Parts: sequence; C-alpha cells; structure tokens
Amino acid sequence: MAVADGATMISPQDIQIIGPEVAIRWEDGRESFITFATLRSASPSAEVKGERDIFGTQYGGAAPRDYRGVEVTGWERVGNYAIRFEFSDGHHTGLYTYELLRELGEAAK
Repeated sequence: MAVADGATMISPQDIQIIGPEVAIRWEDGRESFITFATLRSASPSAEVKGERDIFGTQYGGAAPRDYRGVEVTGWERVGNYAIRFEFSDGHHTGLYTYELLRELGEAAK
C-alpha cells in the first residue's frame, strides 16, 4: 500500500476491461466496476472540469455530455497515485487518483 500525507492509500493490484466497464481489484481485496461513460464524464482534467484563477474565477470546462459509446482504449499508471485513461474520443489528459477511482467504484454499487 502506498502512503500519502500519513494516510494509507489503497493501490490497484489489477486493472482489466470487462465488457463496457473497467474492473479494478484493489490491494485490500475489494473490486470496483466503473463504466466507460462514468469514467469519461468524471475526468478530472482541466478540459472537462475547467480551471480556477487565484481569485476563484472559473475558466473553461466542458458542458455535461452523454458519453455512451465512448470506450477506454488504454491506460497507464502515473507515479504511485493515479491512472491516466485513454478514450476512443481522443481524450487522455485526466489523472484519476486512486481515491477518485475508489469513490467512482463505490458510487456505482
């Protein structure tokens, strides 16, 4: 298990595509099943979420869309804290922290 800021961070042991979902088996034995559309719409990238300046003003960010039909075409680990997914619509800039992936998996139950 990785450690960040004194807290224990659960890391993925295995990641696979099963049908229209990404399946993640975690170090603690739990499993998450997250649809491609859910992953794509939850991208934490500035392109999707926008960015805030030092005054809190929001710039950019995509309007919510329907991502049904978008597929995960690949992924890579980034350091010991995140996964970067590649999508069939060309999106590949969001870094999904392990914490975010656990939250998305829990919400899908």
